[in-house]
Amino acid sequence: MVRTPLTPEERERGERLGLLLREARGERSMAEIAAAAGLSAETLRKIETGRAPTPAFFTVAALAGVLALSLDDLVVHCSPLPA
Repeated sequence: MVRTPLTPEERERGERLGLLLREARGERSMAEIAAAAGLSAETLRKIETGRAPTPAFFTVAALAGVLALSLDDLVVHCSPLPA
């Protein structure tokens, strides 16, 4: 399966998501948060660094739950910036 290249906007949105998750994680370890969300630490690392800018909805929802973030907040913080 060939994946369609991401647009600059999708990459930017992924970077904003990663930053928000890193900030919400604070001093807690990646391994701790990933395990609580049912993910590998490597998956969380990829999301936080923007290497996986379009994670699946249920992955984002699991992380939001563990980090006490509302999905509404994620949408606001990760929506495209106005031109």
